Amino acid sequence: MTEPIPAHLQSFLAFDYGQKRTGVAVGNRFTRTATPQGTIKAEGDARFVPIAASVKEWQPDAIVVGVPFHPDGAAHDNTRRAQKFARQLRGRFNLPVFEVDERYSTTEALEMGAKDADAAAACIILEQFLRSIP
Repeated sequence: MTEPIPAHLQSFLAFDYGQKRTGVAVGNRFTRTATPQGTIKAEGDARFVPIAASVKEWQPDAIVVGVPFHPDGAAHDNTRRAQKFARQLRGRFNLPVFEVDERYSTTEALEMGAKDADAAAACIILEQFLRSIP
């Protein structure tokens, strides 16, 4: 994390972006834990309807988006798609959006035996972000 996370940002909604499925989790700075909220099975702009419902329900102070990279840190097509998704969230919901390197989050979720790997990956992404805040 390069920029410090302002102290007034306490609650977060996190997304594990995918072209067909986007995992969702919520968490907060106080407990530094996240809870899975399921997976949005929608593509393109259709995904923003359930995302808007989650934003309305949880009223997060900020959003966290997992951005995938190759193991060597190089960007690829999904890196750019996730970054575009983060920009769209910023524009649509006027909330701070933080990007987190999410290499291996889905693999980790599957290894943990998650029934909903996308939502579990969103939890892993958010908890990684929360642990990075001093």
